[in-house]
Amino acid sequence: MRGSATDSASAPGPRHLRRAAGPLASAALLLPLLGAAPAQGATDASAGRLQHAFATAAAEYHVPQSVLLAVSYLQSRWDWHAGAPSVSGGYGPMHLTDARTAIATTEHYAEGTEDARGDAARAAVHPEIQVPADSALPARLKTLPKAARLTGRPAEELRTDPAANVAGGAALLAAAQQELGEPLSADPADWYGAVARFSGADDTATARAYADDVYDVLRTGEERVTDDGQLVALAAQPRLTADTAQLRRAGLGTLPTDGVECPNSVSCEAVWAPYAQFGSNDYGNHDLGDRPVSQSIKYIVIHDTEGAWDGVLNLIQDPAYVSWNYTIRSTDGLIAQHVKAKDVAWHAGNWYVNAKSVGIEHEGFLANPDAWYTEAMYRSSARLVRYLAAKYGIPLDRQHILGHDNVPGPTTSTIPGMHTDPGPYWDWRHYFQLLGHPFKRTAGKRGGLVTILPDYAANQPVYMGCTTSGEPCTAHGSSEVRLYSDHDVNAPLIKDIGLKKDPTEDVNDLSSRVSTGQQYAVADRWGDWTAIWYLGQKAWFRNPPGEPAAVPAKGLVITPKEGLTSIPVYGRAYPEQAAYPAGVPPQSVVPLPYTIPAGQRYVVGDEVPGEYYYSVTFTTDSHRVVVGKDLYYEIQYGHRVGFVRAADVTLEGSAS
Repeated sequence: MRGSATDSASAPGPRHLRRAAGPLASAALLLPLLGAAPAQGATDASAGRLQHAFATAAAEYHVPQSVLLAVSYLQSRWDWHAGAPSVSGGYGPMHLTDARTAIATTEHYAEGTEDARGDAARAAVHPEIQVPADSALPARLKTLPKAARLTGRPAEELRTDPAANVAGGAALLAAAQQELGEPLSADPADWYGAVARFSGADDTATARAYADDVYDVLRTGEERVTDDGQLVALAAQPRLTADTAQLRRAGLGTLPTDGVECPNSVSCEAVWAPYAQFGSNDYGNHDLGDRPVSQSIKYIVIHDTEGAWDGVLNLIQDPAYVSWNYTIRSTDGLIAQHVKAKDVAWHAGNWYVNAKSVGIEHEGFLANPDAWYTEAMYRSSARLVRYLAAKYGIPLDRQHILGHDNVPGPTTSTIPGMHTDPGPYWDWRHYFQLLGHPFKRTAGKRGGLVTILPDYAANQPVYMGCTTSGEPCTAHGSSEVRLYSDHDVNAPLIKDIGLKKDPTEDVNDLSSRVSTGQQYAVADRWGDWTAIWYLGQKAWFRNPPGEPAAVPAKGLVITPKEGLTSIPVYGRAYPEQAAYPAGVPPQSVVPLPYTIPAGQRYVVGDEVPGEYYYSVTFTTDSHRVVVGKDLYYEIQYGHRVGFVRAADVTLEGSAS
């Protein structure tokens, strides 16, 4: 849906510890035994403070410290987020939820006016979004007040003091263990049921998936520097097994799962979007199809919801609203499927992309850098994407795993209204690590291409527009790198002529930003600066060897054919007019306001035929998939992808 972004500093990726330890061993005491010196970004004063808080809370509430650490890792990766709440109102390393307080103190701003369906052959759908009432919050969104009662500490302290927050999480785990009639055992294997209950899930499948993830963290171990510079470590226990039978005594329900298309490694429920007629012979909120038989599925589009779970699920069940295929919950990673993969959801604002993609919404807000995404949601999403990619043959790269902000406007008039979620705060680097396809250097120092790859935590560009105060957005790690018209931070920002305005630092302004994992052809170099071809221009970004924002890469590029001064760029790959059969109105093949001048090069993501899905009626008898003879290349043109006609370009390999 809509979204916002900001930049935040990110810590080095986790380093697994392969030594087993006793169930109640203090990780603080384990550090010297494991030879773990303070990692980059950690200070002597801060390195053990949070680790000590885990040890203290574990001893006070008789919870194995390793269990407490593993639960916290799955909730927050041990980050503090400066005390700001997540999208589901979760605070601190333990993600203790206090949704009422979070809603009352947080501003949320949506953007974009796009027609989610993105097909001019049918009238646009612009529904009014109703903000759900802040009443009858489920228990999973009120764990912090319960923790305050159990610990006797003020709720404000649990929101603002990391040590108190960890103590609150320990108290909740101990209470869950006792409610199950289990002893406060020193053995982590005996805490599976309490961990499952800690998730806040109402059903067995989601609670099991959450507990399985926690025990996976326990077996592999983790170590990282948190967002406030503290080194935290959890030793691996590779032979640990859990008493999973405890879950049968947890009294949890079951999910409606009839027909869901999800991997076995996640919890998934069916909340189907209605295919129904309404109004004056109108229908919604998606189109029936026969994919992948009739059309291949080429893309997965990552969105954020700009709304809370319960309200979003109410919207998807409105036939007059738009649709998407899946939604993922922040607190525990529960997935709800709404539209079958064979059918076409209305989510991306570009009918060509809709017809060729699956859309996944994540509970979150783009313009709130501190409304952070949980590790449980990242992991659940990555498992779903891996499953879909394997099933439909979708490459795991940034020209097939798109953000909504990477989808091009289908026509010139639609460009300014296209959405910008999930925005700069979505951690693409970590996400692709979870997908099993981490971004890395693939060429020598002078490679002809680059893959954008900043350190998420350390990369903190200034963004504006997150609140009405006029102040800059909260400093935060970011996946995105800013582009300038010269090798100078005082030079003008790169302009996107399609947006019809001067570039700004606004969190929703994509005109002069590249994102982690995207690839571009190198146009020039100057000292610590690198220039790339971007939106038909030479665009510069700082790329010093000590703090690189990109790494060398190799691959295929296109360039205008010899003799052409420039070529057009398209927002969709539609067939030539001669391909349309009788009864299907030909769609215009109209270029966007962008061009590629002679001599410039752009990275190729795919070669595709011109294709259009004609589907404008409730009944399917008139539906047609039109495939042309004209071929297109999908390219990384600017922040968004674009398409060029194969007849206009020469395909080349980049230098290695």
